[in-house]
Amino acid sequence: MTTALIWPGPRSIEPVTPEALQGALAQVDGFLWMDLCPPKEGDRELLRQALGFHPLALEDAFRARERPKLDVYPDHYFLVFYAVDYDPENGLLRVPIHLFIGSRYLVIVRPGAIPAVEEVAARWAGREPPGPVAPGSLTYTLLDAIIDRYFPILDRIAEEVEAIEERLFAGSDGRLIEGIFQMRKALLELRRVVAPEREVINLLLRRELPIFKPEDMAYFQDLYDRLVRLTESIDLYRDMLSGALESYLSLQSNRLNEIVKVLTIASIILMADALVAGIYGMNFRYMPELEWPWGYPMALLLMAGVSVGLALFFRRRGWL
Repeated sequence: MTTALIWPGPRSIEPVTPEALQGALAQVDGFLWMDLCPPKEGDRELLRQALGFHPLALEDAFRARERPKLDVYPDHYFLVFYAVDYDPENGLLRVPIHLFIGSRYLVIVRPGAIPAVEEVAARWAGREPPGPVAPGSLTYTLLDAIIDRYFPILDRIAEEVEAIEERLFAGSDGRLIEGIFQMRKALLELRRVVAPEREVINLLLRRELPIFKPEDMAYFQDLYDRLVRLTESIDLYRDMLSGALESYLSLQSNRLNEIVKVLTIASIILMADALVAGIYGMNFRYMPELEWPWGYPMALLLMAGVSVGLALFFRRRGWL
C-alpha cells in the first residue's frame, strides 16, 4: 500500500501522482512523508519524476539486497537500514528499509511489513505538528523505533546462550553443538546488520548536507551510542559461545581419553591373562605342569593374581 502524508494540509494524498507530490512540496512549509510497501512497478518512475531521485539510488531501493549504507546526493541522503526479528526455528529475519531523506520529504521504500514503521506513521498521522515538520525528528523517531527492537532480540539470544552454558556441564547432549552453531550464525547475521548501521549513523553525524538541524545531532549521537553498545554485546555473546564450544570439545576429548585409558588398561590385563593361558596351552608332550592334579586351578589362580596385581598397580598410579 502506498501512503503519502503532508504537513500542513490533508493527512493523505489520493491518488499519489507526480503533480500531487510536487504540489505538496510547493508549499512554503510543506513536508512529505511517503511510504511504499511494497513498491509497485510505476513507483520508481513516480519518484524519479516527482522528486528527481538518482537512478542508481532507485535501483538499490527496489532491488532490496543492499547492505546498510548511506549515499550522499546533492540534495538528499539515501539510507539503507534493516528491521530484524528472531525466530528460534528460522534464525534471524531481516527486512530492509530504504529512506530518501531530504529537507522537505522522507520517502520510505520497503518490501514487507515493519511494525516500527507502522507505529511511527500512525503516531505522526494522528497529530497536528506545532510547527514545521523537521526531517531530523522524523528520521530519528523512525530509526529509534527500529533500533529499539534490536534489544529484546538480543536479550532472547542471550537467554539461549546462557541455557547452552547450563546444558554444557549437565551431561551429554547431542543437539548442544547444533544449538551453539545456530546461535553463532544468528549473532553473526545480527552483527552484519548492526556494525554497518553504526557507521551509517556516524556518517549522518558529519552533517555533509544542511538537512538536519544542529540540535538533531544529540539524538543521532544517542542512536550511535546504542548501536555501539549493541555491537559490544554481540561480540561478548559470540566470545561466550566460542568459549562454550571450546569447553564442549574439551569435555568430549576428556571423555574420549578416559574411555581409551580404561580400554587400554583392560587390554593390558587381558594380555597378561592370555600370556599365562598361552603358555599352558602349548601343545608339547613333556611339560611338568601336565601331570599336576592341581594344574588347572593353579593356572586360573595365577591369571586372577596377575589381573588383580595389575589392577592394583594401575590404581596406585592413578590411571584407574
